[in-house]
Amino acid sequence: MSALPVYTWRLAPDGYATRRQLRAAGLRPGGQDVAAQLERPRYRRAPLVAYLYRIDLAKPVRPMTPGRWAALAKANRARRICPQCEADAGYVIPASLGTCVSCAYPEPPASVRSA
Repeated sequence: MSALPVYTWRLAPDGYATRRQLRAAGLRPGGQDVAAQLERPRYRRAPLVAYLYRIDLAKPVRPMTPGRWAALAKANRARRICPQCEADAGYVIPASLGTCVSCAYPEPPASVRSA
């Protein structure tokens, strides 16, 4: 296995892109191996690393089918249902709480609130 070429931040040659850059252009890596590596230096820590792919070998993003749209809608709908009260919260329930805000922070009794 040959070593990957390593480029410094913002100095990679044209023809390479990260996954996010490919996605923004409507492309995907398409099974190709990582072509190069990009390093962003940081103060007193290891550099941030981004992998680069060749744009000429990238393939177009697969279109969403009706089945995929339905599965995505079902998954997003499930993220809105509170497992405790089983109501639609109207927002995506935070993973840190695990339940809707009403269930996570129930109102204290009136005697405690007035004190």
